[in-house]
Amino acid sequence: QVQLVESGGGLVQPGGSLRLSCVASGTIFSISTMGWYRQAPGKERELVARIRNGGSTNYADSAKGRFIISRDNAKNTVYLQMNSLKPEDTAVYYCNHYLGGFDSWGQGTQVTVSS
Repeated sequence: QVQLVESGGGLVQPGGSLRLSCVASGTIFSISTMGWYRQAPGKERELVARIRNGGSTNYADSAKGRFIISRDNAKNTVYLQMNSLKPEDTAVYYCNHYLGGFDSWGQGTQVTVSS
């Protein structure tokens, strides 16, 4: 069973930065596709960024130029570096694991951007 544990969320001022981490267990991490999604109050969950096993990435338009997704296969960890944060980035951020047609989700970490 895949387990995902996120960390790194918190309160940050507009223009600030945060780095989210997600450690995976119970999977062959190196061949998995990993992603970060977010869900703001009253809104649907949306993709923020995704990184495939070969390292290719894709980003939501709202994240392009500000966020960077990366992975460390030796540590079974995926990261989301978030820069130039805006109040509209406030949401619960979820780590996603995809392999063999199955999705797994972390418990989520809250990111609040406010002065």
